[in-house]
Amino acid sequence: MIISLLYHDVVAPGDFASSGFQGRDADIYKLDRMRFEQHLEAINNLSTRPEVMLLDSAAIHISSNALVFTFDDGGASALVAAALLEARGWRGHFFITTDYIGKPGFLSPDQIRELHARGHVVGSHSCSHPVRMSHCLPAQIENEWRESTRILSSILGTPIRVASVPGGYYSKKVAEAAAIAGIEVLFNSEPTSRVMNVGKCIIAGRYSIQQATSAATVGRLVSGEWPARCQQYLLWNSKKVAKKLGGSYYLALRKLIFRTAE
Repeated sequence: MIISLLYHDVVAPGDFASSGFQGRDADIYKLDRMRFEQHLEAINNLSTRPEVMLLDSAAIHISSNALVFTFDDGGASALVAAALLEARGWRGHFFITTDYIGKPGFLSPDQIRELHARGHVVGSHSCSHPVRMSHCLPAQIENEWRESTRILSSILGTPIRVASVPGGYYSKKVAEAAAIAGIEVLFNSEPTSRVMNVGKCIIAGRYSIQQATSAATVGRLVSGEWPARCQQYLLWNSKKVAKKLGGSYYLALRKLIFRTAE
């Protein structure tokens, strides 16, 4: 069983523009540093805390109760999150959108190498962060994985075996294309602790953490309390239905809602 937490950026209070993608719809996934530290403290204080692990290949032995920290997009604040994990002897997984490497608010090649040297797992989050990856043509999906892993491998000098799916748009063909590109562990956004296999690729779900998520809620998710996990499952499935029925209109409506709220 793998309990994976999905984070994005960890920033100074209100400084959402300093890291990662911009916009109100992106900001809801950005935590200020104090909130993130509270999350880590709540996890550390659990009476029966899962073992914090790194999944860097399909060959890794998964303990019966493993905890995994993941961070999507490759925002510049990754080094802040990494340092806070390191203070507790933990390491995380940082998934990089390679088209944005070196751009304002995103990691540079040297910073990516630093993350890797400090013991964190660096993986792919695609090249372009397509808005609906599961709806892309097979050739495009394969290129997103193949080219992003090539770029990261050239930066680090080591094969890239781990990735996460952007935007929650996962499908079997997304996993199959990842496996073809040499990815052995693929994280999606389904809130589950179960793992499955697509070919030789391990598929792991994640519990998504937002700006408003409390430390107590994170503690309940990690400790396995079913009401907290059930709430995420129901919310995720309602969004999944909305995405399927709304198609591209779902994304347009979501952006409109956030623009109206500004």
